[in-house]
Order: sequence, then C-alpha cells, then structure tokens
Amino acid sequence: MMNVKKYLDSTYLKTPAQSGLTEDETIKIVKELTDEAIENQLFAVMIRPDYVSEIRHYINSKNANVVLGTVIGFHEGTASIDAKLLEAEKAIKDGADELDFVINYEAFKKDEIDLVKEEFVKCTKLALEKGKVAKWIIEIAALTDEQIADITAKIWTWSLENFSEADFKNIFVKSSTGFYQTEGGKPNGATFEGIKIMLDNAGKLSVKAAGGVRSHDDAVKMINLGVKRIGTSSALALTRNETSEGGY
Repeated sequence: MMNVKKYLDSTYLKTPAQSGLTEDETIKIVKELTDEAIENQLFAVMIRPDYVSEIRHYINSKNANVVLGTVIGFHEGTASIDAKLLEAEKAIKDGADELDFVINYEAFKKDEIDLVKEEFVKCTKLALEKGKVAKWIIEIAALTDEQIADITAKIWTWSLENFSEADFKNIFVKSSTGFYQTEGGKPNGATFEGIKIMLDNAGKLSVKAAGGVRSHDDAVKMINLGVKRIGTSSALALTRNETSEGGY
C-alpha cells in the first residue's frame, strides 16, 4: 500500500461561526489536528490565519517539523490585493510556512486579467522573498473546463515571466476551498477530470488536489496522476485505507 502521508495537508478551515463551536473548542480541534499530523508524520497542517501564531508556538514547543500552512483571501477570493498582502504579511510574521491564496476567480471570469495577474505576481513575490510557499486556489467548481485550463496556463505563464526556475518548486496551483456552493449535488472539491486539466496546463508548477479526496485509493489515483499535495479534513482515514464521509 502506497504511503501517502508525505502528500497530505491535514486541514481544518471552519470558523467558530461556521461550525457552531466556541473559540476554545475550535482551538482544541486545531491542536488535536496538529497532534495527529505530528504523531503520524503527515506533511502539513492547514488552518485559518487567526490560529497560526498559537499553533506555531505549539509546534515549536513539541520540537516538531510539521509544515504550518494557512489561507489568504479565504474563501471568496474577492479581497483587494492590498488586503491579501496585509493578511499574508501577518501570517508570515505569525509563523506560517505556506500561504494558500484564493485567486480572484470572479475577476478572472469577468476578464479582468490585469488585476488577477497583478495579484498573483505581488502576492507570490512576497511569499517567495520570505522563503515561503505560495499556492493559488483557483476554485475549479466555479469554472468551466476551458476556464480551468486558461487560468492554470496563465499562472504558469506569469510564473515564467516573473520568477526563476528555482522558484517554481514553491509555486502551486490548488483546486478548491471546499466552501464553494454548487448546485445539483455537483462536487465542490477536486475531481479527477479537473485535476487532469490543471496538470496538463501547469507547466513546471506543482498541483494540489484539495477537497473531495476521501479514500486511500482516491489519494493514490491523484498521486499517480501527478499531484504533489492533497488537502483533506480526513487525513488519518486516508492513511488507514478507510473511506471518509468528511466534507473536505
């Protein structure tokens, strides 16, 4: 059985208001998630920016090397470039290793390409200059197949134009937030079809499949397609060859 642990980002991105839990209960969940990642040698923990500082200290107190990631402009992606830069700067200061930016896919759909390009270049530059990884969530459930191909290809082109070959390993394209509301029971996370389109257009950039990967077999299939990371709220189930009913 393939060891998928090194691909997994154990993820919890609900706010207390979204989950109906208290702040203390949310912190408890985030710390339990971190403990699971440390104890099971998962690659990363992915959490909201509000909890980065506390979890950075928590990881350090355990002398652990699990990667700490957070989300920027989450989950709509429509925040201004300046707002995303400020949020990213704080997350870096608080101790985040990786920044998963939600690209302004609504602006992209309106053909406001200059805005989207400026956002990508400025935010990626900030992350790379601070030695961090930048991942760009394109929200494939909100896009047609043609749009998925186009935005992924543009991110690759902008990377070629603005960054060096050595930087490419630290720039990802990511599928989903897990919060996009679809209709008719359509999946709102990674699909094999959507990921294949991303991989075909991402050039030398890595692809992260987020949401919708709920079994070990699905994780293996994603890895065999070519993804380098998988975001999931059910990381342990994936390592144990169990099927998860989790929403992300």
